Amino acid sequence: MTTFIDEATIEIFAGDGGNGMVAFRREKYVPAGGPAGGDGGRGGDVILKVDEGLNTLIDFRYKRHFKAERGENGKSKNMNGRGAEDLVITVPPGTLVYDTATDALVGDLTEEGQTMRLAKGGRGGRGNTRFATHRNPAPEIAENGEPGEIKKIRLELQVLADVGLLGYPSVGKSTLLSIISAAKPKIADYPFTTLTPNIGVVSLGYDRNFVVADIPGLIEGASEGVGLGHDFLRHIRRTRVLLHLIDVNAGEGRDPFTDFETINEELFSYDEKLKEKPQLIVANKMDLPDAVDNLELFKMEYEEKYGERPHVYEISAATTHGVNDLMLATEKALLEAPEVPSYEEEIQHTTYTLDDDAPAYEISREPDGTWLVTGEDLARLVKMTNLEHEESIRRFSRQLKTMGIEGDLREKGAKDGDTVILDNIIFEFSD
Repeated sequence: MTTFIDEATIEIFAGDGGNGMVAFRREKYVPAGGPAGGDGGRGGDVILKVDEGLNTLIDFRYKRHFKAERGENGKSKNMNGRGAEDLVITVPPGTLVYDTATDALVGDLTEEGQTMRLAKGGRGGRGNTRFATHRNPAPEIAENGEPGEIKKIRLELQVLADVGLLGYPSVGKSTLLSIISAAKPKIADYPFTTLTPNIGVVSLGYDRNFVVADIPGLIEGASEGVGLGHDFLRHIRRTRVLLHLIDVNAGEGRDPFTDFETINEELFSYDEKLKEKPQLIVANKMDLPDAVDNLELFKMEYEEKYGERPHVYEISAATTHGVNDLMLATEKALLEAPEVPSYEEEIQHTTYTLDDDAPAYEISREPDGTWLVTGEDLARLVKMTNLEHEESIRRFSRQLKTMGIEGDLREKGAKDGDTVILDNIIFEFSD
């Protein structure tokens, strides 16, 4: 039996761009060949894609790191490197994507084939052909590939079902699911038989189908983590209609109305919006002794609290009595219910704005006198600088001066011979 996993945190690494190349034409009868270094290929993106054949996040239980390939390095004769293939990670429909750094919802994947780019691969570094000018027709300058994005995300699965079965453990939800669909849930006469959401498809004829999910683990305190707690309450959010089963057998001294109220209190404590969902009350085990009297008592208590007589669907999941009428009523409720809830309005899309007050880099000094210069743009510049060629190093020095780093170090007291660390490059400061 497949283990049900509905939450996972993974780290993703987009591919780095390939390095540009320093090369020159070496052709017979061409005495002064020009630059001929090609560009590097782009790194692979990391993409999520919905696969309807999946219904759990179990693939992420042991594999938590995903890395796309880097682009191919540039070649001589102005040949560019090949771009890397994107890394496609498949997830089940109903998967929510959160950025762990901000805990913001960034994606809601619900439809077959739907995709989402999680991390962008780095662009390829430019070869020396790109740096040729009339003043420097044969440059020995090339860029390394841009680093790919690195992110840590949390995946949360909310089962996509039209109907959710609610009720205390052992009220007969799994038995009902087994007779209205082809699902084969584990059934036994003790609490918490169901440890994972079971899903079945109900067919009432041509093009009259709907999906039902048995939501397990709901008891008093579930909204605060008691029992299976939040593990499965989240799955109710996606449903459109709720079937609330009560056990009118009232076994083990239980009171059907108290159980009904307790379950609803847990639902609404977890999410107030669940009050808006249509909820059909279903009295199960009507074939057992005292069921009729217990149901009448339930209706009296309901009317006393809410001021109206409830409509209750009377069934016996064991004998299938009343089940067909219940399914027809459920179909009617679905036709009148809103569509599957979407989280599109809650998704926080990444926007890029120019912040004049944000520093491009920061300078600090260690206790041993070493100067540290840090910053995202600076780190990218360092990684894209090819330190194997003196001309590239001189270009890098000019870029630092243009950014103002050299002047800021001098103003902060840096002197000749001081050690300066830029990302992973260590050098001596020279005034």
